[in-house]
Amino acid sequence: MNRLAESQSPYLLQHAENPVDWWPWSTEAFEEARRRGVPVLLSVGYSSCHWCHVMAHESFEDEATAALLNENFVSVKVDREERPDVDAVYMEAVQAATGHGGWPMTVFLTPDAEPFYFGTYFPPAPRHGMPSFSQVLEGVKSAWADRREEVGEVAGKIVRDLAGRSLAVGGAQPPEREDLLAALMQLTREFDATRGGFAGAPKFPPSMVLEFLLRHHARTDSEGALQMVTATCEAMARGGIYDQLGGGFARYSVDAEWVVPHFEKMLYDNALLCRVYAHLWRATGSGLARRIALETADFMVRELRTDQLGFASALDADSDDGSGRHVEGAYYVWTPEQLAEVLGEKDAQVAAEYFGVTEEGTFEEGASVLQLPDTDGLLDADRIAGIKERLLAAREERPRPGRDDKVVAAWNGLAIAALAETGAYFDRPDLVQAATDAADLLVRVHMDGRARLHRTSRDGIPGTNSGVLEDYADVSEGFLALAQVTGEGVWADFAGLLLDTVLVHFRGEDGSLYDTADDAETLIRRPQDPTDNATPSGWTAAAGALLSYAALTGSSPHREAAEQALGIVKALSGRAPRFIGWGLAAAEALLDGPREVAVVGSYDDEATRELHRTALLGTAPGTVVAVGEPGSEEVPLLKDRPLLDGRPAAYVCRDFTCERPTADPGELAERLKQH
Repeated sequence: MNRLAESQSPYLLQHAENPVDWWPWSTEAFEEARRRGVPVLLSVGYSSCHWCHVMAHESFEDEATAALLNENFVSVKVDREERPDVDAVYMEAVQAATGHGGWPMTVFLTPDAEPFYFGTYFPPAPRHGMPSFSQVLEGVKSAWADRREEVGEVAGKIVRDLAGRSLAVGGAQPPEREDLLAALMQLTREFDATRGGFAGAPKFPPSMVLEFLLRHHARTDSEGALQMVTATCEAMARGGIYDQLGGGFARYSVDAEWVVPHFEKMLYDNALLCRVYAHLWRATGSGLARRIALETADFMVRELRTDQLGFASALDADSDDGSGRHVEGAYYVWTPEQLAEVLGEKDAQVAAEYFGVTEEGTFEEGASVLQLPDTDGLLDADRIAGIKERLLAAREERPRPGRDDKVVAAWNGLAIAALAETGAYFDRPDLVQAATDAADLLVRVHMDGRARLHRTSRDGIPGTNSGVLEDYADVSEGFLALAQVTGEGVWADFAGLLLDTVLVHFRGEDGSLYDTADDAETLIRRPQDPTDNATPSGWTAAAGALLSYAALTGSSPHREAAEQALGIVKALSGRAPRFIGWGLAAAEALLDGPREVAVVGSYDDEATRELHRTALLGTAPGTVVAVGEPGSEEVPLLKDRPLLDGRPAAYVCRDFTCERPTADPGELAERLKQH
């Protein structure tokens, strides 16, 4: 066992028995490199990363490779999900040097943590124009021994170049209507009208962009925006990227048709997509959207919920195929013969037609990824339900993919928002309770009585890594959603504590936001990225949460901070809207007000509950809702709101102006649709 045996990270623990003398990221590791006069190998990955597993098996478990590493390098292993700041800084260098990035990320550093040679996956033997990993190690070893001064100059230049990159957004104004229209036009040009989604293969779920398009449709009645959402959501729901038996989405599709996924299932994808489908149902009443939202919520609770009632990070793509081989997708794919074994010949033929299973297969070795061709209404629904139930039961007997059970604060925040809203929309109090339980875990374990966050926990024990901006932003988003659904103002209070920390420790003088706090560990560059990746950027997520909190509380400093932060969205809206979707969604809310709804009345009263539900179902972008007894000051939005002639009432305010109260749910619904 090497030093990683003491880690909390499941990814690092996977490497604890490697013959490589791994170090975790630490000051001690770089001191050791300086003492020995050797460079540092930095290897960054994550638990459910397929190619990380491949490189580990091929190279890090190999005695000869390990000996070469141990003699000539200090090897440092980082879980990118624990340390997104370390990952971001060196990924920026990798992308600048090579034009691409990915995981595993392989970077060679000086003992001062300055990068000088970069790559991602390296094979054990030369392949497809790539050198072998051992050739790379020998090359770096020789360069370090024979041209160390040159290596130092290269490293110094890279660090200076990184330091010279800045985002000059001081004084920028938030987006205006024409900026959001320009973003819509650019997205329309990039939209795949045949298959849904944007651009070609590999195709990722565009969750943040879909949220923007739904809000834009709600504000402007743009049918083009709604059509892009409905086409994409239907294509994903019918494709192999969606688990047709157990619910939940895989990370991405390797093709442009959504057929063959990269099978890992991430909490953040499912949280974001659950919310998108729930919002699509809210906008259109789509039965498909309702089913996918609920199935995805149920998947998260069933498959990712931990014993401590938080949510685990991911399920692996790979699993044992039953013959001792660890194979990607083995848990999920089917052959006609496997269908027949479970269902018998007649039902197997029906299942093959329904799920698109062919003799040739759509995946590897004649297996097929289950899809849902447009056969709705052509096959007996009860028969299909029985077939699905039997296939799912049979699949449960297969060796299961591994689960990364660390709890990441940011991703749990996204899950809390999705489960709270989905539970409220579809009268599923169990989902609201699951959201509440996860929020309670974050307060008890990740906040630990402070206004600061731990990034991760495992088995109810907080990790040692500090929260980054996305943690503060997404947890605040989750708490604010929970406050609106439950009427419990304490969740808004917790969000306020975290957002105050954002204003004090993550904000620059010009209103821009940094990914790490001003008192966090100093790296070669303080990361600052406003663009969305697999999750919303911390920057724009914070802007959205600040705006919602300001609407609930009337706080001018939080609103001003949100407006300043959204300046970067104006700069990027027309050029790169696919990478600033969450910011565009927040900008839609700002342009609409956002609308503030105060529902007053006893929650024991059916009329109060109906007004509250109507408010939650309002589609106006970024609408915030408070519900409570008359005279309640738990949420400032409720202050000085009396009953209407003794009846529960709803007050709608916008742009610092309030309309007359109403006790009529139908009238309230219309007010939340008006442009």
